[in-house]
Amino acid sequence: MTTEVQWSQLQRDPKSVAALADEGDVRVRRRDGADLLLTREDRVLSASEGSVAAARALRNVLAHLPHDVAANALLDEFPWVDVLPDDEKAEFVADFARAFQASAELGEWSVLAQTVREWRSTAAIHADPVLAAQLTGPVDGDFGPVPAPTES
Repeated sequence: MTTEVQWSQLQRDPKSVAALADEGDVRVRRRDGADLLLTREDRVLSASEGSVAAARALRNVLAHLPHDVAANALLDEFPWVDVLPDDEKAEFVADFARAFQASAELGEWSVLAQTVREWRSTAAIHADPVLAAQLTGPVDGDFGPVPAPTES
């Protein structure tokens, strides 16, 4: 439950706003800026611990499933996975699980969002055969594959 108060109420009576925060989150409305969310630290820590536990569990579940089954499990949420080649589906599943866990442990969900954006873009390329051929084929003046680096 989120209670809303005005910035002026927080300034006038911070103890009553703190009491509201003991009951649930408090959205502090401001005229001159984005609203603030006041929440107790113990609730944030619990949510963070839960996210990390869920991420670890999902990573383990996906790691123990055959790659095609794991990819199919993610199709409802990410239907574009279906246009990826089979080897890239497996790579997506692994990247998704790693990014999910990293995001949960860092509390920074942009890591997962970036991973999903990048794979969606990859799927869009595979969905357009002309574009895929252009990006994977030789170009004028192409000197062939670049050899792997060697240690001196």
